[in-house]
Formats: sequence, C-alpha cells, structure tokens
Amino acid sequence: MTDALKILYVVHNHPAVRPGGCEAYALELYEAMRDSSEFDAVFMSRSGPPVSVTALHHEGRPITLVNDDPNQYFFYTDLSDWDWTYGRSPRKSALTRFFRDFLLDQKPDVVHFQHTQFLGYDILRVVRNTLPHVPIVYTLHEFLPICYADGKLLRTRNGELCLEASPRRCHECFPQITQQTFFMRERFIKSHLSLVDQFIAPSRFLMERYVDWGISRDRIMFEDYGRVPVLRTPERREFGPARAARGRPRNRFSFFGQLTQYKGPDVLLEAMALLVDAGVEAHLEIHGANLDWAPTAFQDKLRALLEEAGGSVTLVGQYEPEDLPKLMAETDWVVVPSIWWENSPLVIQEAFLYGRPVICSDIGGMAEKVTDGVNGLHFRRGDADSLAEAMRRAATTKGLWETLQAGVPPIHDMDRHVATLGALYRSLIADRRAAEAPGDTAEVVQLA
Repeated sequence: MTDALKILYVVHNHPAVRPGGCEAYALELYEAMRDSSEFDAVFMSRSGPPVSVTALHHEGRPITLVNDDPNQYFFYTDLSDWDWTYGRSPRKSALTRFFRDFLLDQKPDVVHFQHTQFLGYDILRVVRNTLPHVPIVYTLHEFLPICYADGKLLRTRNGELCLEASPRRCHECFPQITQQTFFMRERFIKSHLSLVDQFIAPSRFLMERYVDWGISRDRIMFEDYGRVPVLRTPERREFGPARAARGRPRNRFSFFGQLTQYKGPDVLLEAMALLVDAGVEAHLEIHGANLDWAPTAFQDKLRALLEEAGGSVTLVGQYEPEDLPKLMAETDWVVVPSIWWENSPLVIQEAFLYGRPVICSDIGGMAEKVTDGVNGLHFRRGDADSLAEAMRRAATTKGLWETLQAGVPPIHDMDRHVATLGALYRSLIADRRAAEAPGDTAEVVQLA
C-alpha cells in the first residue's frame, strides 16, 4: 500500500459509544475507504465524559486505540471548562501537543473532518500549522457553526424556524449573551473554517444555508452520504404479498432515531393518540436512544405520552445497525417527524434501502429527500393533526403503500461515494502542490 493515499477521518463521537447518524456514516465511510486498495484510512473519534464514561487506557496518553483495529483511535478531551460560545477548550495542550504529535506520526495525505464538536474549531489551525501542505476537507452535517441554539436554526422564544443568523437575532434568542459576543463568535469560527480547502454538503438545503452565511459557493460541493447496499429480509408471513392481496392494511409505523425534542417523537405520539381515538387500527414502534440527554421536561412529557399510548405503541429502545433488516421487514412506514430543518437524515436513506416509504415533516432536508406522493407523504412540521391525517391516509388507502414503494429511489452507493471522494482528495492534493512554489513556507499562527 505504498502508493495508497492516507486519509485521516476525525469525528466528535464513536457510534459504539453514542449512536448517531453522523457517527454511523463516518465509521461506514472509514471502513469502505479502509477496505479499498487505493486508500489507507485512519479513524479518530473524540471520547471522554460527559458524552461517554469510558476511561483512558493509559494515563497521560489521551489518544489510544478503540479496539483491535489498529487504525481506530479515541481522543480523550476534558469538557469540564468547555467554552460553549466559541466551541473551544482553554486546555490547548491536548491539541498543540498530543494531536500535533499524532499528526506527525500518521502523516496523512488528507485530513477529513466529520465534526469538530468537543474537539474545538481551533483543531483546524493545529492541522494547518502542523501539516501546512495537507488539504483539509470538512463535511457539514448540521448548522452548529451558524446557530448557537444547538445548531438547529430554531428561535428559542417560540420554536419558530430560522433562516438568518445575525448578532442581533442571536442576542434575541440568548439575551444573556451580548451582540458583540455573537459578532466575535462568528468571526472566530469563520477564521478557522477559512482554513478548510473543501466543504461537503449532503443536502442542497444545507449548502444554501452556508452560502447565505458567507461561505463561498465554490468551496462547498454537494455530495450525499454514500451507503452500503443491503440484502432485504423477507417480510414476515403476515406482512407478505399474499396477505396484502387479501387486504391487510399497511398500518405498522416505526420511528428510528434519537429521542430528543428536535426529532419530534412527542408530535408522533400525539398523532398516534389522535389516530387511535378516531378508531383507526394502527401500531407504532419507537426505536431510539439518548432520551436521558434531553431536557427533563421533555423526558417527562414523552414518558407520559408513552404511558397514555398503551398497547398501540411499543418502545423498543436502542438498536444496532445489524438489527435494521429485521426491524424494517416488520414495519410498513418510517416516520421522520423532526421539528428542525434536518440535513440529510440517514434514517430516510435507511428506509429507502429497505424499500419503505417515509412520512416526514414538510421542511428542509426531509422534504428535499422525500417527494410527497411519490415515495412518501409530507405533513405540516410540528402539527400532530396533520401527521395523524397522513398516517390515517397511509393506513387506510388501499394500494397507496405499493404505489409509494414503487417510487422509492436508489440510494447513493458507497462505492460511487468512495470514488467521488477519492477524486476530490487527489484534486485537492494536486491543487496544493501546484499552488506552492519551491521554497514557499506556510505561515504558522499560534492558538489564542
């Protein structure tokens, strides 16, 4: 593998520690790159409290192996004094000493960031100072650089959708933070993002938000998540074509994802209650985790709704990727009721991989991926009545499921994704070599 390009992937969590869409995709991409003869891939994920309770393998060495894969690493960082406003830690030695040494030891040809949360935006500066000739790629998974409200572009006062970030508007959402601080926050983040050679946006909606924010369009390329093809598990006998032909309603719904206030499971449970009250026979399974990370009031609300739902809803809990074939075979519709814009939800890709139509909110990356009446149904974002009507239509309209399933599009194949990224990496390397005259030296900037 002497001619293979070495690609370092950096992400904020490992899916084995805290499941999430970004983490799952990042690991899947790493494994596809690792298994290619053209690339030598390395995967580094942030770990440590409070996101994980795993302890250091060796005291004094914050970068350690994850498992028996010699190219997967944990990077333990201390969040006890994390600066949430600027997205950085005052403990610079973790980056300037340990991460720098890791870069010099690995000598990657490209560093591809999937996320910088809990690592710090200034990790980009460390890469540029340490490896001045190495391209930096950054996949944008949400809007955290733009929006202080958990990157969701929601107004804190009333939950309204937001399409414009400014010091004045951000101060309205967070009166305890001055407009001047928000101005400096934006300048700080943009100064570090300016070091990125190429951004990747998995949805056109997200790409436009960053262009509006001020990142040049020619620095962002649209490239959807690549996914590995799957073998579908046959439907259970009572779900099979013969039973469907005898008139079995397609009335089994499933939610897959994190149980947070932004993902809208409360809207779904309220819609399910309306459906049952209307006498529609249906069942909902909720597959998800991380409810303990949600605000206490939301946890209490969701548990009360689950208790009221009785036998019409089953809380299955956390699931593993290997469980998906069976779980998808046992459902008819995948519901994505998020109340924020989303980007390119992996759960929509997963539903389509297994031939399941999607019922989703009519906004952002969800509406971009699901075409109403073609491969799924839309409902008004955050509106339980609208969702209940869409679910009623799905459960009672004969032939609708078959029509929408036939419209499910093919998913962006991981092999094509790897080829596209590989071409990008080579192009960026060539561009940097062409732009750097012999004897040029890169400017080294100290971290503040």
